[in-house]
Amino acid sequence: LSQFLHGEQGALMTAAALTHAAPDYEGKLYAATQTMDEARHVEAYDSYIQKLAIVYPISPWLKSVIDDTLQADHWVKIAIGMNMVVEGLALGAFHNMRRTTTCPLLRKLTELVLRDESRHVAFGNLYVRETVGDMHPDDREDIAQFAFEVIQAIANAIGGVDGTGPRKPDPGFLKVLDEVGIDHEDFIRAIVAAGASGMRAEVPAGQVHSFKDLMMPALVRVGAVTDRTRALFDEAGIPVWDDLSVIESMEDAGSGDLSGDPELAAAV
Repeated sequence: LSQFLHGEQGALMTAAALTHAAPDYEGKLYAATQTMDEARHVEAYDSYIQKLAIVYPISPWLKSVIDDTLQADHWVKIAIGMNMVVEGLALGAFHNMRRTTTCPLLRKLTELVLRDESRHVAFGNLYVRETVGDMHPDDREDIAQFAFEVIQAIANAIGGVDGTGPRKPDPGFLKVLDEVGIDHEDFIRAIVAAGASGMRAEVPAGQVHSFKDLMMPALVRVGAVTDRTRALFDEAGIPVWDDLSVIESMEDAGSGDLSGDPELAAAV
């Protein structure tokens, strides 16, 4: 939940940056409405977490992605970093939280946020795809390189696209262990022993895979993956998934009506 909050804070800053950087009036208008959405999300998750416990630190890799996006030298890179990478991560995480939480309030909150984020990803596709298609090949390669480096940085930090490889220690998670009185080294030894005994963490049925189902298909769809960077992804061991079925279904849900859920419609 803390990472949800930090991600929304980052999305608020990047949406504001895109509002300033967007080259046309209509793009600025939508980016401004997204900034409003993100501000509401920050307020909602902050209020929810404060009722439960403490806010843990932002994961270093998430901070790095947000920083790189904010410092990008072209508005298309900002849109890719925010509307495809950060929002792709958010869509997957929100979908999975909605399916697994036993708290009705958190499920309703996440459902409402998920609808907004689906529209944000769809906007990124509409706004970026035409621009990338009209770019000079050298400029397109520069955009594709940025997309590759962001995805590679995330994969390296979290142990690969499937999360099973070596990863850098996350100070936020170490703080979780401290809060509940678990020794760091003892925890690591237990994880290693569990893996050696054949225990594996299986992804529950119905879970969305952020890389496979959302981020990579979104980048392919807008032309931010070129033949050159496909080779780089292959060399880095990162598959270039391009099946759009999951992301398109989520975008459709994000723009659909709420008549099938009167309680949710009332909340909106």
